[in-house]
Amino acid sequence: MIVVNIKRKNNFINYIKISGHANYAEEGFDIVCASTSSIATTTINAIIRIDSNSIKYSEEDGLLEIEILKDDKIINILIDNMISLLTELEKQYKDYIKIR
Repeated sequence: MIVVNIKRKNNFINYIKISGHANYAEEGFDIVCASTSSIATTTINAIIRIDSNSIKYSEEDGLLEIEILKDDKIINILIDNMISLLTELEKQYKDYIKIR
């Protein structure tokens, strides 16, 4: 199962950890894993294009950690959008992804 942990500070999201594997299907055919990766990667890339100093992230197999370094309106909108998309995914595939 993919687990998305969200931490907030002063009412804005400052840390996100996405860990695990969905195990919805075989590697390479897992639409839950692919969707989660696409959502997160697109968000990270958009934020970096706007302000490369606003986040730090690290990734390895089954783990993505994002630290949001700036409380910025546009960055917050992109992060909120990512959480909304992951929440929609969770509604459809609740046995494979959880948001905490």
